[in-house]
Amino acid sequence: MVSASLSAVSDVLGLRRNPARPGTPLGLMGEVERGLPLSALDRVAHAVAPGDSSFAHRLVPRATLARRRAQASARLTPDESARVARLASVWAFAKDVWQDDEQARGFLSRPHPELGMRRPMDVVLAGELGRPLVEAILGRIKYGTGL
Repeated sequence: MVSASLSAVSDVLGLRRNPARPGTPLGLMGEVERGLPLSALDRVAHAVAPGDSSFAHRLVPRATLARRRAQASARLTPDESARVARLASVWAFAKDVWQDDEQARGFLSRPHPELGMRRPMDVVLAGELGRPLVEAILGRIKYGTGL
């Protein structure tokens, strides 16, 4: 399976990397298990849907997010963090494929025939099983085996 680089996903999430200890998949998994900072949600929402102030609520319910923002050191739950990281991974891959934020957003927000005319973003957000479906399409586009 083809996917975004760990470095690209960490960049999208805004996670600091220690140059002495390069990021690893287990390191990212640990961050997700501990709960990502709210800033990771904000970064992903702004990257994927910069003009949609309510997009973050597709990942974390409005009231829950408001309560968390009122707490100084609040973090996302592991489940919320997994959704945010999943979307960050697909976003990073789409950016790598299209080399342009607007084209990557267009791909994620347009219905796709290989997804039963569902939008790739919706498929990714529906659950973990959606990510490999969207990544497979991106891989075929990147490596010239189909649009």
